Amino acid sequence: MRSLRSFERQFRRAGRAGSGPRMLAEETPVALSYNGVTQAVMMATPSDLEDFAVGFSLNEEIVATPADIETIEAVESDDGIDLQIRVTEEIGERLAKRRRAMAGPVGCGLCGVESIEEAVKPRGVVTSDFTLAAADIAGAMAALTKVQAMNAETGAVHAAGFWSPQTGLAVAREDVGRHNALDKLAGALARNGIDGGQGAVLLTSRVSVEMIQKTVAIGSPVVLAISAPTALAVRTAEQSNVTLVAIVRGEDHEIFTHPSRITNGEIADVA
Repeated sequence: MRSLRSFERQFRRAGRAGSGPRMLAEETPVALSYNGVTQAVMMATPSDLEDFAVGFSLNEEIVATPADIETIEAVESDDGIDLQIRVTEEIGERLAKRRRAMAGPVGCGLCGVESIEEAVKPRGVVTSDFTLAAADIAGAMAALTKVQAMNAETGAVHAAGFWSPQTGLAVAREDVGRHNALDKLAGALARNGIDGGQGAVLLTSRVSVEMIQKTVAIGSPVVLAISAPTALAVRTAEQSNVTLVAIVRGEDHEIFTHPSRITNGEIADVA
């Protein structure tokens, strides 16, 4: 299934009318099924689906490591895509006993949790001693913008990236859903053996609590975001020892938690 599709439309610009094609991001139901049982259905962009399967499984604590996943197969139908994930027998039996049926629209990142406590609980404490020079923040976010190919075509796609002074922007993933983009990033990092504790997660969206929870699952100690955080996201980042930097606009930014990781050092020399 294609991630982008062209549609004819009429438009008006600078007082003049016209018509022509416009590229739009595809949005389709993606079911995540484990050993034949559907656990979640998310509205997502049909790209980087293996990364999505691995990242979602890790971030939702369905598996502990990518090695717990034996196979992944994307089965396409007229109505959507079924990501058929084969996990170990032990995990499959546990899931069968506690089936989590989640209907996930684009704006939803906590669908299917079973209690208030589960929705807001911290996912642990990040222990990484990674630091980031304040002067690198603008360059890191600019690097993410440059690789947003789908968003450049459509203007409707979020991105999540991973940046470090040693590698620059190592990985980036896009999706119509900001949570899905971060899940895809988590999967790409895990599948490529990249240590999440040695870099910063970059987001083109607002920072809500589940974005912090997913960042903690990745192990990254720093989040950089274009938009503002929610109050709960700030409290969760504080509890989880995550440095939250938001409202990044060029060289301007605001640090909400654990500012000691942001130093006044020199800009990193990366490509």
